[in-house]
Amino acid sequence: MDDTIGDDDGPEEAADLFRVVGRQIRLLRERAGLTQRELGERLGYSEDLIRSLERGRRTAQPEFLDAADELLGAGGLLRAASEDVARARARARVRHPAWFRDYVQLETNAAEVHEYASHVVPGLLQTEEHARALFTMRKPLLDEATIEQRVTARLARQDLLTRWPAPIVTCIVEEVVLRRPIGGEKVHRAQLEQLLALGRLRSLELQVMPTGRDEHAGLGGPFILLTPKGRSQLAYMEVQNVSRLITEPDEVRILAARYGSIRAQALTPSDSLTAIEELLR
Repeated sequence: MDDTIGDDDGPEEAADLFRVVGRQIRLLRERAGLTQRELGERLGYSEDLIRSLERGRRTAQPEFLDAADELLGAGGLLRAASEDVARARARARVRHPAWFRDYVQLETNAAEVHEYASHVVPGLLQTEEHARALFTMRKPLLDEATIEQRVTARLARQDLLTRWPAPIVTCIVEEVVLRRPIGGEKVHRAQLEQLLALGRLRSLELQVMPTGRDEHAGLGGPFILLTPKGRSQLAYMEVQNVSRLITEPDEVRILAARYGSIRAQALTPSDSLTAIEELLR
């Protein structure tokens, strides 16, 4: 899914603030003698998220700033930035391709998101370097500025996973997707580690569909089921930059039933984490 940032002053000012807050987090972490991995483990976040926050590519949630302020002994420095960060996020405007814009607006405030991914790791679960590798290899080629814009926008969507109250998120990913070393061994390993960390969140259930299954309800391709707050469930499908947002109740019902069958055929969440650990070994 392609994500781009608008060129007006709002996003630029917001990005400057996010970078400043990121540098503060990095300096406080280093003063405490912690690595990015160690800070993530103590706060319950992935190393990739900490790295992205320190680079200003991800927006720190108030819960993260409060916890990091206490852990790192910041004396209220990070906690005080929460309101400024929230205002900056409101001013910033993420702009997406027309064929993707409607979906993103709904996803931002979703109560539930259920995704079946047959070709790539879901955008909500990608590391920064994995996303960059995907955009870099795209044909026709994207220029460097566009690649960075799309990486930043994709990471911004992932705030959904750390907000409170947390939405219900489930993802089913094909085993072959997890075996494909997008970006090379180092990037691939970091992506698998990110999936392990996210798969342990209470708000996310991650399942792997084994390649060896002799029955498969998802051969029709990937899709997403989305339930916006206060609205009925809808579905979203995308292929070759052509998308379709489905609101017809009967069509959504069929896809929901299909998703239930795919979940039943996939490994359990616990067994899925074990399978990812085995891939890492």
